[in-house]
Amino acid sequence: MDEKMKNKVVCIFIGAMFLLGFLCCVMLSKPTIIESERRKAAMFPSLTWNSISNGSFMREFQMYTTDTFPFREQLRKIKTNSLFTLFRRSDYNGLYITDGFISKMDYPLHEQALWKAMERFRYIYEKYANENNSVYVSVIFEKNSVTAKTSGHLSIDEDVFEQIVKEKMDFANYISIRDLLDKEDFYQTDTHWRQENIVDVAERLAANMGADIQSSYTTHLLQRPFFGVYKGQIALDLPSESMYYLRNEIIDHCVVYDWQNDKTMDVYNMEKAKGNDPYEMFLSGNLPLITMKNNKADTDKKLILFRDSFGSSIAPLLIEGYAEITLVDIRLIHPDQVGRYISFEGSDLLFLYSSYVLNHSETLK
Repeated sequence: MDEKMKNKVVCIFIGAMFLLGFLCCVMLSKPTIIESERRKAAMFPSLTWNSISNGSFMREFQMYTTDTFPFREQLRKIKTNSLFTLFRRSDYNGLYITDGFISKMDYPLHEQALWKAMERFRYIYEKYANENNSVYVSVIFEKNSVTAKTSGHLSIDEDVFEQIVKEKMDFANYISIRDLLDKEDFYQTDTHWRQENIVDVAERLAANMGADIQSSYTTHLLQRPFFGVYKGQIALDLPSESMYYLRNEIIDHCVVYDWQNDKTMDVYNMEKAKGNDPYEMFLSGNLPLITMKNNKADTDKKLILFRDSFGSSIAPLLIEGYAEITLVDIRLIHPDQVGRYISFEGSDLLFLYSSYVLNHSETLK
């Protein structure tokens, strides 16, 4: 075959590949949900003069093509496998695997962000609390803080982190729980902790806040395989894991009121358990303001829990020691609005947040 014929064959082959790719992009159905990442797929942007002139059309179009590219998930898996096996990368977009546990690096310590979180908590304290309120704070150091110690990956300095929290929140009693947490206390493929493994954490928090919990539960298995958010982000074929939840007579008789939607609900939302993120079964996931009422309470103690998503699974373990627990998520509701719905009179206050949220406090209102 002469040089001219070779060039023709190459051009025809490349043209055929481009044509095939174009036809796949045009003819194959477009996903509306990226299930592996638990989010909606980007939609085709509206084509207007303003969207073209300000550049938003091309930005949104790039997101759309990235989300709807043919065989996207298969190509992501090939890429990740290549990075870990062929190129010996130790992480992918900050995610790494140690002993079957996926962790996300959180480094360095962003002191300005941490200070901002402490300022928001002080603002809440000064706005609502008085001498009748006992105030507590605790930090949930995430899985990376545990696994990085043996894997060699980067993590924040827990001692420095705790010291800053104690200094900036001198109005609150600090409750340390980091010695209670090991990697087995977290899901292998998710950021959150496992409810069945944090009973000791609930006991310590309750004991330090003067609440009495007996911690007698029956363990129930969620009848579906669980894949956490990290599995979709790391794009690897990994085995599913089991999700458990704890019940007792007090939890079963507890009534939960959702202030945003003006309705009552159960502690465990089994409809949410069937959705894309089964962890949302715990108190129906991220809601700005909910109140748990203990109908079996032999105390009049009340707790206002300022929390992130970790609080959804530990609050049911604390309810035995209180007549009422109100959970507030100031990522979703401004602190100024909270007082319109609930009274702080005589309530204990607990600020319980993951180290990641505090280290990236731009999510707090």
